[in-house]
Amino acid sequence: MYQTDPPRPAKETLPTMYDLPSEYPEDSGLPDEFHILQPRLLGDTFSPPKYPLDQVLVGTDLNIYYDLRHPLWYKRPDWFAVVGVSRLYEQRDLRLSYVIWQEGVAPFVIVELLSPGTEKEDLGQTLREVNQPPTKWQVYEGILRIPYYIVFDRYTDKLQAFQLVADSYHEIDVTTSRVWMPGIQLGLGLWQGAYEGIERLWLRWYDERGNWISTQLEQERRRADQEKQRADKLAAKLRQLGINPDEG
Repeated sequence: MYQTDPPRPAKETLPTMYDLPSEYPEDSGLPDEFHILQPRLLGDTFSPPKYPLDQVLVGTDLNIYYDLRHPLWYKRPDWFAVVGVSRLYEQRDLRLSYVIWQEGVAPFVIVELLSPGTEKEDLGQTLREVNQPPTKWQVYEGILRIPYYIVFDRYTDKLQAFQLVADSYHEIDVTTSRVWMPGIQLGLGLWQGAYEGIERLWLRWYDERGNWISTQLEQERRRADQEKQRADKLAAKLRQLGINPDEG
């Protein structure tokens, strides 16, 4: 390609989000129910206090294109979060993918949910094949340099966490089943509870006080309970004054 002076911007010479979607016919089938519910809970409780909501992007099964020399190479994490970028593509459109050479900001944290077919690659136990793209581990650690990489096995409820130190991942001690991330003032841990009617251990975000961050539904229920309590107290006071609040 002819090189102009000054060089043309990447948006004019490289594929954009509209050219690089997350859906490809050759990709594997739809995820199981856990791979739907767990990322939903992660996204619903991810609220870093230093960033406004419109500057937080959460992706689930969204392709990340990471190499401008090989613009069709991508990785599709089960869940990831980017902070400091617009939630919308060019601040106007819902995203079809996440293109690193357009955004210039890598994800802050990636979560992979282990399954029998992906376990070895998720844990960096596979080698790059000749003439093939790099493995997930190589991309997350060496190319994108993701600060935190979290792996969870729902079959054994085992949590593993890795932090980028210098040029490589170092495993974090998770004997408390919690991982604090100072850069976003949030922590990720294992929570025992019911989500969408399913009782089990779930990955969930917590705040600097160690409290689990509420989902939107939980916040709505809490507000409704508070309103009911206030209404009940008012009704009780009216009855003490000889007024029946039930009479119109």
